Amino acid sequence: MSKVIITQVRSAINRTKRQKATIQALGIKKLNNPVEHEATPQIMGMIRKVSHLVKFEEK
Repeated sequence: MSKVIITQVRSAINRTKRQKATIQALGIKKLNNPVEHEATPQIMGMIRKVSHLVKFEEK
């Protein structure tokens, strides 16, 4: 499996609880702090749901 590096680039303030929970489930703790995950369908779906808040690149 390939790896994905996810970085939060926009704040989660004034977002829905569901979007905040998705950010937390991805393991993102702070802005501009990259996190690495396997590129599974579940992770890619989470990235799609908060794509306006994060940036990702395949490794």
